Amino acid sequence: MTRRRATLIGATAILMWSLLAVLTIGTAPVPPLQLNAICFALGGTIGLIWIGAGRGFGVLRSVDPRVYAFGTIGLFGYHFLYFTAFRLAPYAQTGLIAYLWPLFIVLFSGLLPGESLRPLHLIGSGLAFAGAAVLVLGGGMSAGPGAAAGLGLAFLCALTWAGYSVLSRGMGTVPTEAVTLFCLMTAALSAAAHLALEPTRWPNGLVAWSSVIALGLGPVGLAFFTWDIGMKRGDIQMLGTLSYVAPLLSTLVLVLAGHATATPMLGLAALAITGGAALAARAGKERATV
Repeated sequence: MTRRRATLIGATAILMWSLLAVLTIGTAPVPPLQLNAICFALGGTIGLIWIGAGRGFGVLRSVDPRVYAFGTIGLFGYHFLYFTAFRLAPYAQTGLIAYLWPLFIVLFSGLLPGESLRPLHLIGSGLAFAGAAVLVLGGGMSAGPGAAAGLGLAFLCALTWAGYSVLSRGMGTVPTEAVTLFCLMTAALSAAAHLALEPTRWPNGLVAWSSVIALGLGPVGLAFFTWDIGMKRGDIQMLGTLSYVAPLLSTLVLVLAGHATATPMLGLAALAITGGAALAARAGKERATV
């Protein structure tokens, strides 16, 4: 598989994650950890079907148990921190801090063997982050009890996902099929946490059930398989910067669905995010020709 193809495959995860907000709205009143357990169980089922129809389950036997622990901690840890942060802190600030992970991916990737940071990577990533800040903070800011703790958890959330993504690069020999067990183990941990911390509430009606299934099949399922391919074999710096497109697309989807209103802020954010991604792409081209 070429670096370009792996990057394109990884980018599909970003597209799927852009549907996360609108689908999550549709899943009410299912509590976060219960939703996490259901969705990752669906994602793991997709993986089981793929493995069974492909290379077979023997491909998982050679994987070090520590890798399974790493993947499970990454997926479960990120989502546990993410959902908890959103319970405690205002959405705008929490979303902005949680979306530091693309910036951290670009910066951390410079520490990997064979990778380097160019000035355009830094400029493009900074510009894209500024666009994301405009987009997230455009709705206003407020604070409440527990906000500081929530923002701290959001920061840990960003570090967790960036660390998981960049460290995945060093596991290039680990088959992507291993993500199946990451998902299933995350589902099990989420179910246990749900039973301990939350009341059980099932989806109400066709829209809610459809949203839950769509989440499990896409943003909280298939996306982790395609992201794994992109992180291990694609242009990790380009993917890190392109990740800023997710909050933009997510907002556009919310506007189309009637959950948000189009504003001049949206246009400004679009220009900054697109410009940042273009600069990162140019930096990647320069690296490829050196």
